[in-house]
This record gives sequence, C-alpha cells and structure tokens, in this order.
Amino acid sequence: MTIALIAFGVLLLLGVPIAYVLGITTVVYIFVTDNFGLLLTVPQRLYSGMENYGLLAIPLFMLAGELMNSGGITKRLVNVAKQFFGHYLGGLAYVNVIANMMLAAIIGSATAQIAMMSRTMVPEMEKSGYSKEFSTAITAAAGLLGPIIPPSMMFIIYGVSSGASIGEMFMAGVIPGILLGLSFMIIIAFIGMKQQWPKQERATFNEMISSIGKVIPALLVPVIIIVGILSGIFTATESAAIASVVALIVGLFIYRELEISELPKILASTVITTSVITILISMANIFGWMLSFEQVPQHIAAWMVELSDSPIVFLLLVNIFLLIVGMFMDGIAALVILVPIFMPLLPTYDINPIHFGIIICINLTIGILTPPVGSGLFIASSITKVSIGSLVRAIWPFLIVSIIVLLILTYVPSLSLWLPSL
Repeated sequence: MTIALIAFGVLLLLGVPIAYVLGITTVVYIFVTDNFGLLLTVPQRLYSGMENYGLLAIPLFMLAGELMNSGGITKRLVNVAKQFFGHYLGGLAYVNVIANMMLAAIIGSATAQIAMMSRTMVPEMEKSGYSKEFSTAITAAAGLLGPIIPPSMMFIIYGVSSGASIGEMFMAGVIPGILLGLSFMIIIAFIGMKQQWPKQERATFNEMISSIGKVIPALLVPVIIIVGILSGIFTATESAAIASVVALIVGLFIYRELEISELPKILASTVITTSVITILISMANIFGWMLSFEQVPQHIAAWMVELSDSPIVFLLLVNIFLLIVGMFMDGIAALVILVPIFMPLLPTYDINPIHFGIIICINLTIGILTPPVGSGLFIASSITKVSIGSLVRAIWPFLIVSIIVLLILTYVPSLSLWLPSL
C-alpha cells in the first residue's frame, strides 16, 4: 500500500490528470501486492462506478445551462440586477454577486461561471471606475455560488457517492448559497465606504418592470427545478431533463437568440465535459475499492474516534483537512475520493449526511480560489490578465468571509437541513 501511495504522490507532482492517477495507482497496488486476480474485476468496477441513475442529471443540467447561455440569459440577468441595484454605492459589485446568484441556479459549475462572468462583468466594472484587480476578485469569489445554489454538479456527485438524496441536497444548498452571497455583499459595502466607488443613474420604474418581464423566461428553469422537487412531482434527475426542454423552448422561441445550427456544438460541448467527469468517477470507484480492500476507511475511523469522540472537534478537523486538500486538488476529484472514506464515520458522530454534504462541498469549492492549484484563480487571471499575486491580494477578504460562513454552517446544521425537512 505504501508503494501505491508513493506512486499516487509522484504522479500528482508530475501533473498527470487525476483520473489517470487514480487508475494507475490502483493497478500499481494490484501488481505490488501480487493480487492479480483483482485485475479481472477492474473493468466491472469501472463500469459499476458509472452505473447510477443519478449521474444522468449531470449531462442534462449541463445541457440546460449551455442552452440557456447560448439563448442570451447572461445579459438579461446582469441587466435586471443593474436596474435594481446599479444606483447604490458600488452598485456594479452588487450586480456582479446578484447576477452570479441567479446564474448559479442554472449552470451549477463554479469554473464555468467564473469564465463567463469574467468576460462579461470585469470589462463593464473597469469602464465604470473599479480596479481590474477588485473586479476580477469579486467575479471569481461570486463564482463560488455556482456549485452551492441548486442545481449543483457537486451535489449530484456527492449524492451518488454517498447515497444521500440529490433532491434533498439541492434544497439544503439554497440557504447556504444565499448566506454566502449576502456575506459577499457585506464585504462590498465595507470596502465601498472606504473607496467611494461610482454610482449609476437610478433606473425608472418602467425600466425595472421591463427588465423583470425579460428575465422571467430565463428564471423558469430554476423555478421548475425547485418547485418540482419540493412538490414531489419529479426527481432531481427528471427535473434536469425537463429543465433542458424548457431551456430549448425559451432559447428558440421566446428569446430567439438560440439557433438550430448551434445545437451540434452545444451537444458536443456537453458530451466532452460529461466524459471528463464520468471517467473521473469510474476511476475513483476502483481507487475507493482499493482503499476499502486495505480497510483504510476503517483505520481512519478508529484513529478519529481515538483522537476525539466529540462531533465538534471531528467537524473542525475535517474542515481543516478539506481546506488543505482543496489547496492542492480539484474539488470534484477530492469529493469522489474522500466521500467513501468519511461516510462510515458519520454514524459514530451522529452527523446527518445531508449536512455533511453541504460542509464538504462548500469546503472543496473554496479550494478553487486558494493557491497553489486554485483553478478559479487561473481561469479569472488568464481572462482578465490580472497577475495571480495581485488577484490573491484582492480576493483574501472574500476567502475569509467564505470560511466564516462555512464554520457557521458547520455548527448550525438547521441552516442546511430546514428546507429538506419541509
């Protein structure tokens, strides 16, 4: 097992894609331990890692997001936020957060949101007198809302890996997402008072009403998802299919910005991204199988129980560990590796799996903005041409407040569990 873990570390340092790292490490373990009979079950394990109905939600939600983005949703979301909040001190910064909150209810991916909003909001804020560093920082930070406000790709993967209800995970993410968005607005208000940012002209009442009318079709998708799941009309996976159909109708016939000729490109993009995720999940399945074969989760459980039998201490240690992991590893990769390890520990500490899912997903999402491997930092930096050093200096207040919100959610489980319990 030691040699396999060394191979894991070396492959990571060499920059090998994490999916291949997991697969190669497992094969190295089999050869080192002379358990060649296990090779016969590897293909079966690879397949079984993807044989889950809940995983269908990933390509369907991604398709819905692609259709809505191509159909002109982003500019309408930004416009309605401008009409209502642009006239406040630092109004465009508020607009950035609010538009990201609305966009999160459609896309469900932090990196996709950061890439999209960096192209849309940063030039707009810079023209209005905001520094490029701050504009990039708030855009990257607000992208954290993507995997928290439902629908969320991370919630789907957590649900599949842990056996928790994906629908309940979606409901559990609503209040934490709003809380995180509000905390960013408090930081904006505080910084804005010191820097005296510009204001925009107040929109007229008619302009506000007009912008609401234009954005309502765009918001049909998240409304249908949440109402449908809460009412029990359909499951989270079925809601993804319905959302895709609604997104197609809205883009083609209501906004009329989606062209039939764009559909092959949209479908190809969805397939490619889905393939990357499913390969990762299948490889993580055989890696987790190797860990189970060596009883690694049981050893960790025994060590944690010896260390402390207090759930407060356990959750604090878990958060510290996950924050460190998030600094060096992609969130989805860490999720599929760590969930099978932590799940057996939850009954020992009487922790609700839905509550724990919110903790682990938010924690690993914060990792996309922490150096040295924060993918969100590199995406925002490459698009806006702000150096990583300058971006890190500008983003640290948002990272601190994100960790504070994480700790509040960790020790006040009712914030996550109230909506799923309705």
